Amino acid sequence: MIRKARIEDIAQVHSLINKFARLDLMLPRSLNELYENLRDFWVAEENGRIVGCAALHISWDDLAEIKSLAVATRRQGRGIGRELVLACINEAKELGAGKVFVLTYKPDYFKKFGFRRIEQAQLPHKIWAECINCCKFPDCNEVALLKNLKKVKKGTFLNLNNKY
Repeated sequence: MIRKARIEDIAQVHSLINKFARLDLMLPRSLNELYENLRDFWVAEENGRIVGCAALHISWDDLAEIKSLAVATRRQGRGIGRELVLACINEAKELGAGKVFVLTYKPDYFKKFGFRRIEQAQLPHKIWAECINCCKFPDCNEVALLKNLKKVKKGTFLNLNNKY
């Protein structure tokens, strides 16, 4: 079952995310950060256990970020990650976001959802405030990808140079 996270889920979300962070597969998250961003999170629950999570964070104007996507190793390959990503994309649409981006070590996974690679410099500077405090800054290998949510007329090109 995919649902919005609740306070009682945070300890399990923390454990899940930081298990992958220790393997250098994603960035770590503190308990404080998770509690402060509780409303951003979706979780996958099976038999009372959190087996997956993802967050949708509004970054700027009509731009949102999907972050902290994690699925328990024994539950991978069953569509849980897909459902979490789709929940985030659908929520972004409902909130009126025109674009969603990810910073990831697994760009091919997100390309399946229609994300395309962009230069990190195309993202607003506000996003880099979190990066400055990251343990991997400035030597991060995350790849930036973007998905447009608004329908674009055929023959129209989106200008990503100055805005995103």
